[in-house]
Amino acid sequence: NRPSAPETEDTEDVEERAEILAEAAALKKSAVDYMHPEVGVTATDGACFGRNYFERPSAVEMEEDEFADERAEILEEAAALKKLAVDYMHPEVGVTATDATVLGRNYFNRPSAPETEDEEDAEERACVLAEVAALKKSAVDYMHPELCVTSADGACFGRNFFDRPTAPETEEDEFADERAEILEEAAALKKLATDYMHPEVCVAATDATVFGRNYFNRPSAPKTEEEEDAEERARVLADAAALKKLAIDFMHPEVGVTSADGACFGRNFFNRPSAPETEEEEDAEERARVLAEAATLKKSAIDYMHPEVGVTTTDATAFARNYFNRYSAPETEEDEFADERAEVLAEAAALKKLAADYMHPEVGV
Repeated sequence: NRPSAPETEDTEDVEERAEILAEAAALKKSAVDYMHPEVGVTATDGACFGRNYFERPSAVEMEEDEFADERAEILEEAAALKKLAVDYMHPEVGVTATDATVLGRNYFNRPSAPETEDEEDAEERACVLAEVAALKKSAVDYMHPELCVTSADGACFGRNFFDRPTAPETEEDEFADERAEILEEAAALKKLATDYMHPEVCVAATDATVFGRNYFNRPSAPKTEEEEDAEERARVLADAAALKKLAIDFMHPEVGVTSADGACFGRNFFNRPSAPETEEEEDAEERARVLAEAATLKKSAIDYMHPEVGVTTTDATAFARNYFNRYSAPETEEDEFADERAEVLAEAAALKKLAADYMHPEVGV
């Protein structure tokens, strides 16, 4: 960044300038070749002297892959149709084949093979035959009851104890439960009626709790109140006692105050009557800022009114200067303006060079 440093340009500008110069050089070469056809063409590329075998003038015409595939399919279909027509028109010509599978037969599809059916039809037929056999057996058993039943299952010779003909009738669980409840209620009602109609019959009980009494609910027990009312009454009595104490203290100030709490005899150092006044933290910070600003303004005023007083400082950077901002430094411009100026100058230089090349084609590149 020194003043004597050469100007530099961005990479983008350099690349753009190189492209412009390359295009200008190519255009100039084309113009020279057009204006001076007597100058021969010089080339060292070996490929310039070779020819493409497939694109030579004497080469046969080629077609695209798509057309070639379509033509091959058409020719193949035509050959197959021709063979079918020849076989149809000349049946005397024997069939020639070299495939071994042509001379074999399928055992299951031979003409003498028995007819077969689909798996679905076979399963359906098996189901129908099984049902017919079962119906036939049922009809035989019905028409010939004299035939004994033959069975090898051991469970056939057993009987159900609960379902035997001589078993008592049973009822469902729901009806049995309901009947038990009805009988229980009827027994309770009968007992109540007997107790009411025959009061001379003593009550028999073996429960020890029948002979006991509740201490709190006995007839001679004092009246009690609910917990909510008791708490409310306690609060009212406490308030009345506090008011009574305040009234006595107010009417009899000659009675001294008695206290055993050690904190009653202590004082707060910061809130004592002789303590200096204090301010809140917010006000203290505000006052500190005001005093700091006043001190700074006072120092500025003294420095302005008494320039003969020297400046005292211990900061080493106070004695240094900025090389780029010194008074004798050349004027500088911002990076944006510098970049724009560099682009304008570069474009002007390129245009000047193009004009010179166009006006003086005799000058070599």
